[in-house]
Amino acid sequence: METKILLENGTNELEILEFTIGGNHYGINVAKVREIISYMPVTPIPNVHPSIEGIFMPRDILITVINLANELKLPVGEKKSTDMLIITNFNKLNIAFHVHSVLGIHRVSWTDIIKPDSTLSSSDSSVATGIIKVDKKLVIILDFEKIVTDISPETGLKVSEIDRLGTRDRLYSPILIAEDSPLLSSLITDSLIKAGYVKIIKTADGEEAWEKLREFKEKGVLKDNVHCIITDIEMPRMDGHRLTKLVKTDEEMKDIPLIIFSSLINEEMRAKGVALGADDQLSKPEIGNLVRTIDRLLGNE
Repeated sequence: METKILLENGTNELEILEFTIGGNHYGINVAKVREIISYMPVTPIPNVHPSIEGIFMPRDILITVINLANELKLPVGEKKSTDMLIITNFNKLNIAFHVHSVLGIHRVSWTDIIKPDSTLSSSDSSVATGIIKVDKKLVIILDFEKIVTDISPETGLKVSEIDRLGTRDRLYSPILIAEDSPLLSSLITDSLIKAGYVKIIKTADGEEAWEKLREFKEKGVLKDNVHCIITDIEMPRMDGHRLTKLVKTDEEMKDIPLIIFSSLINEEMRAKGVALGADDQLSKPEIGNLVRTIDRLLGNE
């Protein structure tokens, strides 16, 4: 089963692939999915994380297989004919997730996604980024980046890259960040402050970022308060592509440099960002490149 995103740019829509593990229903953004295939045997690797089943090599690409049931601490059960491998690509990694069945794809708006309340989202161990209701059942959208980073921390945000930039002057260009993950928002903010950018405005999603931009615009202080925008793509209420479209079609905002900083930067998503007018696009592990890109766009090289 192959996937293909047919969504128009900047419509604030996404497609969710629904799958099951032990009778529970979960989802993944189709933008992360390369292919879905029936489960096939994998080659075990010794002395790796217990959730890594092994590796296999379809079409000459080496892919790590993660047993999602094991990682979510759910019953693994016996392998059945319905077991599937969801092959993904994000953060420049090719990873397959072993699931128990795949049910289909749902097209939804980001406004339809319920953000988990503080009882879930404040937990460091939570891997739920959103919840949608489909046919009277709740489908939990999983944070696959966090799942992979928990298994292999070196695949996450490379904050050590900031140290290699050396000693830098304090820079007072205000930067607005749209990022729904509290952990990533803090890591990005801390990294930028360490790199000298000390005026950071944090927003929890595209909608909050857009409201803040409109507030500055209405007060006539937009260009004083925002010199650069950094946005994730996947966010509840309003995604980064919709935010980019709104900014780049606004006469007063369109000249503000906007960087898409996301785990989803692949060929197709890059083309979407270019069409929407993003000034640059970077994959999330590249925090050092993010700082260098901000320097370039703001003339601080």
